[in-house]
Amino acid sequence: MTVWWLLLAVFAGSWALTFLLLRYALAKRLMDIPNERSSHSIPTPRGGGAAIVVSFLLALPVLTGLDLLSPAVLYGLLGSGLLVAVIGFADDHGHIAARWRLLGHFIAAGWALFWLNGLSPIEFFGVVVDLGWFGNIVALVYLVWMLNLYNFMDGIDGLASAEAISVCLGMCLVYWFSGYVELFWTPLILAAAVAGFLWWNFPPARIFMGDAGSGFLGVVLGVLAIQVAGSSPELFWSWIILLGVFIVDATWTLVQRLIRGDKVYEAHRSHCYQHATDRFKHHVLVTLGVVSINVLFLLPLALLVGRGWLAGSWGVLFAYCPLMVLAWKFKAGIPNR
Repeated sequence: MTVWWLLLAVFAGSWALTFLLLRYALAKRLMDIPNERSSHSIPTPRGGGAAIVVSFLLALPVLTGLDLLSPAVLYGLLGSGLLVAVIGFADDHGHIAARWRLLGHFIAAGWALFWLNGLSPIEFFGVVVDLGWFGNIVALVYLVWMLNLYNFMDGIDGLASAEAISVCLGMCLVYWFSGYVELFWTPLILAAAVAGFLWWNFPPARIFMGDAGSGFLGVVLGVLAIQVAGSSPELFWSWIILLGVFIVDATWTLVQRLIRGDKVYEAHRSHCYQHATDRFKHHVLVTLGVVSINVLFLLPLALLVGRGWLAGSWGVLFAYCPLMVLAWKFKAGIPNR
């Protein structure tokens, strides 16, 4: 029963810390002021994602003490997650040059890969392939892209939180039905930490996550995907499938902006979810729409892959093609006229 009490403690701790951070942000005037690129219309406190960071990281040593998380994964998550969160928290309070943020992100990703012993062999269309040193480079870039794309996708009320919760709970089901029950405690704890924050972030949001929380979620989710590849190459693809909405939207938008010659480092409002928000006029509809895609479309594919009934590469192809069509239909990467 100890681990169930831990889940409750993580949720309650995240809820209480978010409330305290809300009061802190109001007192220090740490506000996200709307501009022409914003999806909100009133000044809103930011930085609440630090509650997710603290409540989740404090729970990890307890999981290790209960033999539910290996020391190597503990050190990888603690080091990479904490560094990314500190960089994001500092950027929330001021400004850090993009090159220094990116350097810190690569260091955090490298730290995680060191403790995970790099990228394990991956299954491609039914064949398990060891990519060696090249795979480690790909994994490094993947982790840095994950933490940055999660920041890009944290642009409307509740979206980044709901994505993390639905993906983590979906992977818990995949682990359960695939016979890897021992692996689901870490994503379950992360879901509890995010749920405590979501209480205050659900539309209309009373506080925003900020870079500290979004970057942290991105790198942690990326690390959990790479970690599980060592246990089962198929489960890595299950993570990639469930994260499909964020990966496709952010990547499609970036590519379109590169093709157009836009300055990709500048803020913009051309993501698929932002166009959808403009069309439907409600953050909650878009947020719940993403959750519905995760549960009704991506989760069944992730389960098929996790059970070994569908090759992971094919599962990603079947998942991503319709998502790319959605990105094209909503003109992701193209600014509103």
